[in-house]
Amino acid sequence: MSITWTGHPEADRLLESDPLALLIGLVLDQQVKMEKAFSGPYELRQRLGHLEAERIARMDPDRLADVFRERPAIHRFPGNMAKRVQQLCQVVTEEYGGQADKVWREASSGEALAQRIGRLPGFGEQKTKITVAVLAKKFDVRPAGWGRYAADWHTVADVDSPESMAEARDVKRRMKAEGKA
Repeated sequence: MSITWTGHPEADRLLESDPLALLIGLVLDQQVKMEKAFSGPYELRQRLGHLEAERIARMDPDRLADVFRERPAIHRFPGNMAKRVQQLCQVVTEEYGGQADKVWREASSGEALAQRIGRLPGFGEQKTKITVAVLAKKFDVRPAGWGRYAADWHTVADVDSPESMAEARDVKRRMKAEGKA
């Protein structure tokens, strides 16, 4: 497995090694370039000095929003995304004991995996499918039946080069345009 989503080796390694960073990156992957979204967890860790679900969950929401707003802002919508990341960390803390990988590690089937991911703040139907695909293709998380719940289009799960990132971006743009039509 090799993630090359950000253009920054340290940020990519964090996504590979820290399940919470991966989930935060997936949450941030909306209305910004994918490279920016997936660099967000690394930037957040740099600013906070940690990336611990329990600590982020307990932070003063205004303080976390300020951290997201520091220049350069972590996301195009720093206030909303700070709130969503904090909600994600609260769920990871309360339901998974602060261990983000339990979201998938303890899923008994593809259906259970999709349900667990779909209940996370910021994960709608498409993002759930993308996440199932990412987990299967990049982390070999493949509970029985997972394929029925994974994205069947070119996503960040398929990115392994600048060219495949451009393709994922084009597919995302086309899907968004078709959704508006």
